[in-house]
Amino acid sequence: MELWEKIKKYESLHIVFWLIKDSCWMLQFKWLGILMVIPTLIIAGIIVFITRKTQDVYINLAILFWICANSLWMYIEFFTTGELKLWASIPFSLGFIFVGLYYYKTWSNKSIS
Repeated sequence: MELWEKIKKYESLHIVFWLIKDSCWMLQFKWLGILMVIPTLIIAGIIVFITRKTQDVYINLAILFWICANSLWMYIEFFTTGELKLWASIPFSLGFIFVGLYYYKTWSNKSIS
């Protein structure tokens, strides 16, 4: 199976879990929302692993950290008074760093060619 086909299969499943997780957050289904974090992160990790030898690993790491930040934020809203929400800025920031690395690598490889 070609790499792109393999990734596409996981991404499609990943989107389903991510939408369920965020829908549970919106609807205040606390435990189901928290439970959905697990498959969402696992599939994001699998996608990172599959793309580890390509430039796409950076954008997939950004997605992984975005989901981590989003999940942390959801947990904080569900189970605390919300005062810890700024802790979610750490994985969000890491996501931005990986997006920057992705575009840096993409643009620097195009200028070499």
